[in-house]
Parts: sequence; C-alpha cells; structure tokens
Amino acid sequence: MKSFMDENFLLETTTAQDLYHNHAAKMPIIDYHCHLVPKLVADDHQFKSITEMWLGGDHYKWRAMRTNGIAEKYCTGADTTDWEKFEKWAETVPYTMRNPLYHWTHLELKTAFGIDKLLSAKTAKEIFDECNEKLTQPEYSARGMMRRYNVKVVCTTDDPIDTLEYHKAVRESGFDVKMLPTWRPDKAMAVEIPENFRAYIEKLSQASGIDISSFDDVVEALHNRHQFFANQGCKLSDHGIEEFYAEDYTQAEINAIFNKVYGGATLSKEEILKYKSAMMIVFGEMDAETGWAQQFHYGVIRDNNSKMFRLIGPDTGFDSIGEFNTAKAMSKYFNKLNSADKLTKTVIYNLNPGANEMVATMTGNFQDGLIAGKMQFGAGWWFLDQKDGMEKQMNALSMLGLLSRFVGMLTDSRSFLSYPRHEYFRRTLCNLLGKDVENGLLHSSETDFIGQMVENISYNNAKNFFEF
Repeated sequence: MKSFMDENFLLETTTAQDLYHNHAAKMPIIDYHCHLVPKLVADDHQFKSITEMWLGGDHYKWRAMRTNGIAEKYCTGADTTDWEKFEKWAETVPYTMRNPLYHWTHLELKTAFGIDKLLSAKTAKEIFDECNEKLTQPEYSARGMMRRYNVKVVCTTDDPIDTLEYHKAVRESGFDVKMLPTWRPDKAMAVEIPENFRAYIEKLSQASGIDISSFDDVVEALHNRHQFFANQGCKLSDHGIEEFYAEDYTQAEINAIFNKVYGGATLSKEEILKYKSAMMIVFGEMDAETGWAQQFHYGVIRDNNSKMFRLIGPDTGFDSIGEFNTAKAMSKYFNKLNSADKLTKTVIYNLNPGANEMVATMTGNFQDGLIAGKMQFGAGWWFLDQKDGMEKQMNALSMLGLLSRFVGMLTDSRSFLSYPRHEYFRRTLCNLLGKDVENGLLHSSETDFIGQMVENISYNNAKNFFEF
C-alpha cells in the first residue's frame, strides 16, 4: 500500500518519478491566468488568518460545504468568526474524498505550512492555530507566498476601465515577481441589460477621456485603453463567454443596435448576438495589431440560482457546465480573423469535456506554420482542473495535436495558496508520460527528450509563447 501524498504522490512508475523529481519539480511557475487581487500584492498583504487566506472567495469550498449541509453563514456570511468558518470547512474535508478538494487541501497545507496531518473536525483547532501563527511571519505575506512557490510571472484579470495603479506600484517597488495585467473586456459587449451597459460605457468614456455617443466612439475608447494596457506590460487578453459569436452583420446594423441599447431600449436576441459578434471581431483585431495572445474561456452557465444571486451576487458557487453547439461559430470566428491576417496567438479553454476533441481539432485548422503551437487547446479549466479533467485534456491534445507544444497549467484562482495546482498538474503530466514509457508506447531511449518536454510544458513553452 502506498503512503498518502508522499514524495511520489500520483507518480505510478519509476520513469514518472524521474521525470517529476529531476525535471518538473525544479521549474519555476508562470501563472498566466489568475484572479488575484492586485492590491494585495501591491500592499504585500499579511493575512489575519488561514480563513481569510483560504476560504475568502473560494467558491469551490463553498459548494462542497453547502452540499455537506453547512449553512450559508459559514460560507459567505459576515456574522460568523474566522474560526467558526474554518471549523465548518474542516468538518467537510473528510467528506470530500475523491473530490479534488481533498488533494488540494492537503497539498496546500503540506507545501505552504509543512503540515502533514489530515484536516478534520478533530485536528481543526491545532491546524488553525499553527497556520495562523505562521501567517504572522513576513515570509507568509502575499509576496512571500509567491516567492515560496518560485513564481516568476502572474497575469491578473482586469477590466479596460481599471487604473492598473497596483500593477505600476508593484513594478516600481522592485518586486522580483512580474505582475502583469490581462485585458478582460466582457462588460463592453454585455448589452443584455441596457441600463447596466450604458453605465459601463459612461465609465469607459471617463477612463479613456473620449466622449462616447456612437459605436465608433466605443471602438476608439477601447483602442485607447488597449494601448494603455500595452504600455503597462499587458501581453494577453481574456474573454469569458458562454459560446462563440459569429453572426453576419453590417456596420449600419451595429451602429443602429448601439444607438438603440445606449438609448435604453431592450435588444432582441438576434441584435444581442450581432453586437457580440461585432465586438469579438474588434477585440481580435486589436489583439493582433498589438501582438497579444488572446484567451477564450467558454461553456459555462453562470448564476443558475437566481435566489442566491440576489442575496450574495456572482462568483459564489452557483455556476455549472453548459451544453452549447458552438463548433461552427468558433470556426467561423477564427476563419474571419485568419482571412484578414488578424488571427493572433490563441488559447481556448472549454468547460465541457465532451468538446475536448472538437477543440483539439479546431486548433489544428488555424496553425500557421510560423509560430509553434500558435493555436492552443488550454489546460483543464474550472470543473476540469483536476486529475481526470487534466488527463482527458492532455490525451485529446496528444492524439489530435502536439502535447509537446502545450503551454501548460495556470491557477485561475483568487488564492495565494493555489500554486500547488501547478505541482498537481506536473505530477499528472509526468505520470502520463512515465506510464507510456514503461508500457512500451514511448521508446526508453527518448527519456532525455521527454524530460526536456516536461520542462517545456511546465515553464518554457509559456515563457516563450507569451514572450515574458
């Protein structure tokens, strides 16, 4: 019987162990997509408790706690103490067996705090106290945690109207980890609720210094902010979409649609899709002109529970995998940009594993023979960033593309304790390759190349692809 989470955790063969310990483990981390709060890095925030650091904003844990019968006040409530929330999470942990939270929880305790004990109701108080004592030490600050995990670059997720003042402050402070912004312009095409859209456009006008009264003005204002982001070191965009949009439209139609929604009128479904399609093209063209890579996270149904959305808002654990027939729209969108020579480097993350093979083959349609891995099938995302999801994504990519050109893992997290997800991914990657070698599917004489491949997927490919 193997020991739980020992040095060879997830590594089932000697080849896998060699690949991980001698190649993957030594590589630094590039976290090219995350949701860290930039102010916490700028302030080098010292966390007041493990609850603040670990449970604040973590909708993965909240979902599990609710499922375990834990009242909402212990998840998102303001009238409970840090200890009470932590205690309820500790009670839940044993019930998460076979859920990735069970592994992540203990991997994070081990790598961050040196704690090998299993978290449960029985051990909750001693673990809570030990973590909190360590969190008073400078090396457990926000920046200290990034250094602990050998992070070289993080890319936050930022709206076009953001000032990026904290990115500038971090850069000017001389901090040895790069914190770069990522352009996330979703609200600029969120025309479903006219009053919300108009309020956002007015903020965009203020941020850009451009008076906006037409669609052309919107594009000019976005160009202005896009260049501002580029001047602050931005190299990536990101788009959170339900599905791809590629409706046919005329410029006159888009002008009229903007005037209608900006004036407060509700759009038809057809008008919404046309406006989103036009904005997606604008975004793609801007990224190509600036030389950024673009990312697409698609396939989620958000805010399913309208009652809880009204009570506690978005991003609180009520989203799920969607089913969308989006292949033709995806193809049409990329083909339109490609035909105009405005298709930049691209990463696609799907949330439904049933689309893995579709996405893997779609990326192959638009490789240009000039940039290795120009079109990327992104790492398992959200509900899929666990062992099974990672393996399925890498297997589809391996069979239908080139795993060796893969840009690897990211945290997609708001937590400074999520960096072990990179380790979890690397162990899973090494285990896949190690089993192939020992099963005779890969030649044992190629282990030097495979070792380099592991190092590339862990770090080098992302560094080169995004030009960090």
